[in-house]
Amino acid sequence: MIKNWLPAIALSLIAGSASSQTLFTYGPHKADAKEFVKAFDKNNQQSSTAKSKAMREYLDLYINSRLKIRQAYDLGYDTLPQIKAEAENLRNQIVDNYMSDPDAISRLTKEAFQRSQKDIHAAHIFIAFSSDTTEAGQKLATVQKRLAKGDDFMLVAQQLSDDPAAKTNKGDLDYITVFTLPYEFENILYSTPAGRYSKPYTSKAGYHIFKNLGERKAAGKMKIQQILLAFPPEMTESDRQKMARLADSLYQRINKGDDFGQLAATFSNDYGSAARQGSSPDVAVGQYEPVFEKTVWSLSKDGAISKPFTTEHGYHIVKRTGWVPVVSNPADKENNQELEMKVKSDDRWKTAKDFIYARVKANPGFQHGAYSNAALWAATDSLLAGRPVKGFEQQAELFHIGDAVFHMSDWIQFAQMYRYMPGGASTRPYPALFEEFSNNSMYQYYRDHLEDYNEEFRNQMAEFRDGNLFFEIMQREVWNRAQTDSAALLSLYEKNKAQYNWQPSADAVIFFSSDQTTARSLADELKKNPAGWKILAEKLSDKIVADSSRYEWTQLPGNNGKNAPKPGTITPLSVNQTDNTASFAYIIKVYPQPGTRSFNEARGLVMNDYQVMLEEQWTKELRKKYPVVVDEKVLGEISK
Repeated sequence: MIKNWLPAIALSLIAGSASSQTLFTYGPHKADAKEFVKAFDKNNQQSSTAKSKAMREYLDLYINSRLKIRQAYDLGYDTLPQIKAEAENLRNQIVDNYMSDPDAISRLTKEAFQRSQKDIHAAHIFIAFSSDTTEAGQKLATVQKRLAKGDDFMLVAQQLSDDPAAKTNKGDLDYITVFTLPYEFENILYSTPAGRYSKPYTSKAGYHIFKNLGERKAAGKMKIQQILLAFPPEMTESDRQKMARLADSLYQRINKGDDFGQLAATFSNDYGSAARQGSSPDVAVGQYEPVFEKTVWSLSKDGAISKPFTTEHGYHIVKRTGWVPVVSNPADKENNQELEMKVKSDDRWKTAKDFIYARVKANPGFQHGAYSNAALWAATDSLLAGRPVKGFEQQAELFHIGDAVFHMSDWIQFAQMYRYMPGGASTRPYPALFEEFSNNSMYQYYRDHLEDYNEEFRNQMAEFRDGNLFFEIMQREVWNRAQTDSAALLSLYEKNKAQYNWQPSADAVIFFSSDQTTARSLADELKKNPAGWKILAEKLSDKIVADSSRYEWTQLPGNNGKNAPKPGTITPLSVNQTDNTASFAYIIKVYPQPGTRSFNEARGLVMNDYQVMLEEQWTKELRKKYPVVVDEKVLGEISK
């Protein structure tokens, strides 16, 4: 019943690495061989015998991407306010993950508390990487174009997302809260305003786009008892019917006064909760299947009992026994301790260490000014009392870390804020206070210059920045032009009209179901009354998705493209053996002969062709601007 979330995020648009051999030059710029190999390994799964050929093919794509990103830098796109803001926003979100110290724990705990105060209704589009990311990139471009022109996010998810569940749930993840998702996903949703969708995010698995469908005050947790009648392996329809009758019988017994806990202990297949009279862990949002959570949260008062309902696990009967509101007091000690424990067991936290100070002292170095501690303490007393001191003016240098200089004014400001002991009855010794000031300064320097210390962080920021630049320049040079230049699209269509043909096709309604049993049942009902397909689809809208359009025969489920479907008939059921989803089509009208598509019918195909043409022309210009020279010797070495 626990959701099987997608893999955790790991940015992989463009890999970074320490300098090694130069694989190729483009104009005055160099491309590192290790960077290319790392990118190739992420995006290709080839056998050793095919590696050399695959690497040479991938090199061309890699070069083209580097040229586009280089052009974006040369045009100053990295200075665009939105690009800088997005990079800074990401930095602020992830920097604490790389700062393993107690302050990071405190910040993350406070962040978790703030996020726990609201639930977000989330939706998701996932585009999976195949053996090469080019296909995924093209699909992403299609998704972005449709979203940019205002297409419904849920419809796009249903039609294009590679998450199988999106075919039925339209990408709807239901409500989530803090700790529901991997931290990277959580950051995206909690930084995306309600009603807006995020920019593409890249993981090892593919591209992700999230939408914040809406927000609400946190619902808290529900206390429940439950009876689960689990579906057995290889369950037959007869088994399901018997189980349904048992569930209904138990429900009737409960309504007549039988003890819920006793029935749970006797009949429930959730043996952990059965041993506790059906008492289950508290139900928070985002933990279980949407149908389970919706049923639980529909119980309006303590003692309310649900009718039997099904999930993929079996039949459930749930009793509400209590409600626990979310803790709204930020000073609640017990809640903060619980949040801190979750932070420490979550991927957002790394073990606290004092290595930061040692690393900063080693590089770039921590250098004291020419003064004695005794003189500094005396001057501090005077300045805190408002008396000027000769030799320790406000801008006097106390120490510097690299090129960052820390002045007397910085120290006095810190001392004013932190010199008093808890309760304010006494002050802290200056040596201890100054050590804390020095450590805080080194900590902040390390944080501000984290790219210089942490290769993983540096690469992640570079990948994110380069990825945004790539999408920005593609948007301006290709996608926007292809979307808005209607005259060019029409001209291309007229010149190549013969290419935009319908193959034998049919007007049809395709039905998608999350399970073949429902699909088969609907198909049987449609055979009795085909004209009533809309009413039947609406009745089963929670399990069935219907899409009516004109399709080529090869696109129809259960049709091999060779046999002409007949109007008024239903195609054979097509079942996906991986996830048991099923589909079939109701044929309305048949077009047995090929025919030319109208411009509107072919617009999507024409737009794709125009994009390809624009990109090819642009790439040729870039290769003239940045002449590419590949070191064949290095390429041969890394291709072995």
